[in-house]
Parts: sequence; C-alpha cells; structure tokens
Amino acid sequence: MTSQRPTTAVRTRRHPALKPLAVAVALTVGGAAAQAQQAASETADGLKLDAVVITGTSTAKSKMRSSVAISTIESEGVAAVTAASSTDLLRGVPGIRAEASGGESNANVAVRGIPVSAGGARYIQFQEDGLPVLQFGDIAFATPDTWMRADAGFERLEVVRGGSAALLATGAPGGIINFISKTGQEPGGSLQLTQGLDFDQTRVDIGYGGRLAPKTRFFIGGFYRVGDGGRKGADGAENGGQVRANVTFELEGKSFVRFSLKHLDDHTPTFMPTPVRYVNGSIQEIPGLDPRRAAFYDAAWPLDNTLTNTNGRAASNIRDGLAAKSDAFGAEVDLDAGGGFRLQNKFSWSKNSGRFIGIFPGDDVTAAPAGTILATGPGAGAAYSGNKFTAVVFNTKVDNAGLMANDLKFSRDFALGSGAKLSAVAGLYTSVQKLDLTWNFNQYSLSADQDGARVLNVPGIVNGSPGFGGCCSNTQDSKYTTNAPYLVLNLESGALSADIGLRRDNQKASGAYYQSNAGLAYDLTKPNVIDYDFGRTSYSLGGNYALSKDFSVFARYSDGAAYNADRITFFNNPDLVNGKSPTIPTNKVKQLEAGIKIRGSGMSLFATLFHAKTDEVNVDVTTNPIVARANSYRSKGLELEASARWGVFNVLGGLTYTDASQADGRAPKRQAKVVYQLTPTANIGDDLTVGVGIVGTTKSLDDGPTGPLTITLPAYTVVNAFASYVLNDRVTLSLAANNLLNELAYTESNDGRGAARAYTGRTVKASLRYSF
Repeated sequence: MTSQRPTTAVRTRRHPALKPLAVAVALTVGGAAAQAQQAASETADGLKLDAVVITGTSTAKSKMRSSVAISTIESEGVAAVTAASSTDLLRGVPGIRAEASGGESNANVAVRGIPVSAGGARYIQFQEDGLPVLQFGDIAFATPDTWMRADAGFERLEVVRGGSAALLATGAPGGIINFISKTGQEPGGSLQLTQGLDFDQTRVDIGYGGRLAPKTRFFIGGFYRVGDGGRKGADGAENGGQVRANVTFELEGKSFVRFSLKHLDDHTPTFMPTPVRYVNGSIQEIPGLDPRRAAFYDAAWPLDNTLTNTNGRAASNIRDGLAAKSDAFGAEVDLDAGGGFRLQNKFSWSKNSGRFIGIFPGDDVTAAPAGTILATGPGAGAAYSGNKFTAVVFNTKVDNAGLMANDLKFSRDFALGSGAKLSAVAGLYTSVQKLDLTWNFNQYSLSADQDGARVLNVPGIVNGSPGFGGCCSNTQDSKYTTNAPYLVLNLESGALSADIGLRRDNQKASGAYYQSNAGLAYDLTKPNVIDYDFGRTSYSLGGNYALSKDFSVFARYSDGAAYNADRITFFNNPDLVNGKSPTIPTNKVKQLEAGIKIRGSGMSLFATLFHAKTDEVNVDVTTNPIVARANSYRSKGLELEASARWGVFNVLGGLTYTDASQADGRAPKRQAKVVYQLTPTANIGDDLTVGVGIVGTTKSLDDGPTGPLTITLPAYTVVNAFASYVLNDRVTLSLAANNLLNELAYTESNDGRGAARAYTGRTVKASLRYSF
C-alpha cells in the first residue's frame, strides 16, 4: 500500500544509534518535538526542502519545486513508537489544528481555519501509503485514527495543507496526512521497551527489515501495550497491539510490485469532557475533578444493556473503552508500460470494526438528593450525600467500517524542447466504503469523584435508561461507492514548475437507517432508505518559480469538497437521502494560497498566505438538543515554518495566524488567532541529545449552535521535554515528559452543560532501545 521510492535526500548521522532515538524521544512528546529530528540534521536546511515528496502531487518532486505547502516528519529507526497517538504527532505541523486530547484516537483535526464543526477530520484525509484509511473523516464515533497506530513500521509522515489535496484525493479539500511505511530499504531492526514512570504503561515495539533476495526486500514490525493512558481512572483500559508487514519485488528500472498486511486489535480509553462550571463565560474546575486526570472507567459499572440492530439486547463492559480491530491487505504495482507510459496502481482492502464507549457528562454537577445510595461495588446500598452528575455512556458498535480503495493512473512525459517537459497523468480512483453501526446512549447517575467514582441509585432516575430523552438509539447499514476520474498536466520548464488538473467525484449511496426515540425497539418494517447519487467536479492549478536554488515562490487556487455519510442521515429529513431531494448537501471549500521557500546561512523558512471559503452542512451530537444546520465560514491567515542551526543548537518552529469568521460574524468554534510550535534541541557530544517541545495557542471561543453560551477557552502553552543517551553502538536510553509543567490546556467545552476536555497532565516515560 505504499508508493515509497528511494529518496534523493542525503541522510547523515552523527552516531549510528543516536539519531533514531532522538527522533523517537521527540515523537514521544508530541508533534512539535517530533520535528526536532529535522532541526537536528547536519545539513543547513532543517526543513529539508530538497527532500522528494509523493503526497498531494501527481509526480514526485522536491518540496522546493512543489507549489503546495507540505511538511515532513522523518522517522528513522523506531521513530514514532512511543508517541501518545498518531494524531498527537500533528500538533507541531503549522496550519494543522490537532485536538488530540481524547486519547489514542477520536481526535478532532482541522486546517487553516476550516472548521471542526462537530468532530473528526471532515476536510482532511488520513492515508496509509497513499490510500485513505476511511473515505469519510467525520463519521460519528468512527474517525480514521481509530484504526491507525504509529509504530516501528512508519518511515515518515507527509502533511499537505490545502492546494492539490482537492484534486488528488476524494473528499479532502483541506489537506492530506500520509503515513508512509518502511519497506526494508535500510536493513536492520530494533527492539524497544517503554515504561511509564509516573503512570501505568508498558509497551514493547519491534521491527525488522532487509533483503530476502537481491531483488526482494521486506519489513515486519509492530507493538503491544498495556496501561491506563495517563489517567488512573482508566487503569487497565489500554490493552492491545498491531502487526504490519510488507514485501517488495523489484523489477527492471524503477518498477516494482509490493504486497502488505496489517492486523490491529487494540483497546484504549476514550477521554471525554470532564464536569466543570461556567462562570461568566470562563471555565472553572470543580474541586475533586481535574480535567487533566479524570476518567470514570473504574466506577464499578454494571454491564451496559443496549438495543441491537435486530431488536435484540446486548451487554457490554463499559471498562472496555474504545475497541478497534482491523485486518487489511494492500498491493501496489509501478511498471514501465512501454511507449514512454508508466502504469501505477495502488489497492487496499480493510475490514474495520470495534466499539466506541465514552463517558460523557449529561448535565451539571449538583448535590445528590435525599435517598441517594451507592448502586454497585463495595458498600452498595449505603447512603450517599456528596455531589453527582448524569453520565451518558456513548456506546456505539461498529460492525463494519471497511474500505476497498483503488487508485489507477497512467502517466507519460513529453519533451517540449530546451529542456522543458510536459507530464500528463490520467487516473481513476474507486472506492467502496461500508458503514454498519449502531448507537446507544444510556444514562447513569455517577458520583462526582475523580478517583473511585461510584454508580449511584438516585430517586426517580433509572440507571441504564436511554439518555438525552431517548434521542439517540440509531442504526445504519449503508454502502458508499465512489468513482473519480482525474487528469493532471505538469509543466517543468527551467525555473518554472506548474500544474493544472480536474477531478470528477461520482458517488452513489445505498442502504437504510432506523431510529428509535424511545430506545426500546426499531420498526424494521419501515426503513429510512438511503438511495442517492451525485457528482461534483473539483479543480486545482498552481505554480512554483525558483528565483535561485535557495529561493522559490509559489501560488495555488483550488476548488474542492468534502462529502457526507451519517452526517446527513440521522436527525435529518429522510427525503434528503432517499432519492427525493434534487440536491445532496456537500461541504465546499475554495482556497487561494501563495508563499515563499528560502534557505541560507543555516536557516530555512516556509511561509504561506492563505484564504479559504467554506460552506457546509453539519450535525453535532454533543449538543442538547441535537441540531442539524448549514453554515458558511471565511478564513485568512499566515502559516510559517522555520528552522535554524547554530553549532550544537537547533531550533525548529512554526506559527499560524488565522482570522476566521462564520456568516453571523462569530469566530468558528475553538479557532484561536495564533497557534505556535517551538522546538529547541542541543546535541552534546556524540551521545547526548536534549530538548524541549513547546506547543501553544491564544484564547478562543467555543460557541454552541443552541446558544446563548459563549465560553472562552483560555490560552495555553504545553511544554514537553526529552533526552536520549547512546550507551553504545546498539543500546540507547531515552527519557520523555509530556506536559512537563502540568498545564491545564482546554481543547473544547460543551454547549448547554458544564463540561470541558483538556490534555492529559504530566506523564513521564523511559525507553530502552536495542538496535540490531
């Protein structure tokens, strides 16, 4: 499932074992620190502008000659294995807003002021080796990062913002995040043990690759991890791992055939918002409930009895948290087809399933009324007189979120004389996304205790009854088929590199969904039919001009769209999706960007001005009542990425300024004016690397669609620290602290009830790595 080729970038090492571990430790503490690897490069160009990239471009080319804004996070050795999550790596990428406060997955990701209006990554496509993990980025309770894990098998990340993403991926006008796998080009392996020092986590990572024969190479690797994710209330909720493998058969020239496999079986806690109080628009902690530490999985829960999609009943363990299973197979062919033509085809098939269980505050914290008793656990039946709140258990069973995707393209270069050439690329992308899931929202009364919360029997309240008034017993079994031909022309003429392209997305949806407001049974004789099809054309054009080998300017305009799955079924008029509606809502994005790339004297800079217009339709299930609405947004701003080197010191930084507004003049939810990253590192001798990774944001507003609340999310600065020491040529010891200063960093609040979510507090871990 990869299109990786040998890079033209030169990689140097100060020590054969130091560099991989410096990267590994950096990735441990999040995206900003992850990029410390680049700042620590021996080359003067810390942004690696000469590195060849393959994401968001129809032909592989260097960042210096590309007319898109793209960042790379190199990953040598084990690189990403101790990161908090796959999405956490993105916090240091300029232009990307990654709210990775929910644990291993269930993150919200946005780009350049394009909104996170509900959840997930609507306008961004998460890819593994150039193909999507899911066709839709904002499926409720089934976001793409649910079935992704960063481990020893990842070679690097390539992150494209805006621009050509609208042309080269279906439903990704905001950007592409591509996790590219190792393929055994560099022989060798590693074994790493990671242990939490002030929290419960133990993780083992292993990977190995090399040659099976002169023209055959392979890589196999994975991880296994147990723990609590940094919050004691989730003790034992982390339990699982992943194995991935690939084999590559090299043919003549650059041609090759590759096959890959992945098996994921993992359980992780989902960290939902914690009860808080709102006072004059500000967030205040409730004594005994720390949003950095609270998790309520240890509350002696009864089994959660829920309605199945066939009107049966099922019992699930709330302590299971988020369960994710995936079995995937991929194949890739890159061939010289003769006559100057090149044939490239990528194929992937995955069966994704699991269950999302999250504990969500359904109302404000209040004093328990007279007659309240402990419902379960030690002392059950004893009177309780403390504070309590209603915990709504989001329990969504994902029977199938599998995806079959195929991207076929032919390309040919045409000489134009004087060294100029025109590259023509014609492609056809096809996919089939299955979506078979069932929601249940049951409510329970819970004591307002961070440690050892208890389920309560409150007079007049039935534990395990449908929450939010029985709004959300829903089930859907559907299929979304996409066929998207595209055409791209690339011109290379001296200092000029330009491209223009068109893409036609044709999508057909079929299936049915049911809703049971009482949460008791579905009327299976009366399905809400899903039966519609539509098409939309996207386009993009851009150019890059090299004023010198160290200074380029670029500009691009694009028009694209993200499409809807369950966001236009539940809580909407059934006629919207049953074929009766003359139009199907799409989420449209138009973007204009221009920038410069410059390097010299040990420094490099990537600066981009951007302007985006977004029109969307959305359903937000975290509001009460649940609301479906349309909205439009405008955003403009500046995106900076820079690096500098002075002797043993290196600095990598980024800053994004965004001025965004909705049609009513308000700022989009949780959109700060300024988001910044700074990662200074020092290489002390040949064996020791130390540094810090700083990620921060100015304040933002979290306006809910039902108003009138206007909650201020305070500005925050999260400081991470890391160090690695090479014990000998094969063994390296590393230490990493996430949120070293224990900053209370809120990422979201919830309209209509006192609840807010924050990053986990300080966690420290140590790793010992053996290379072979």
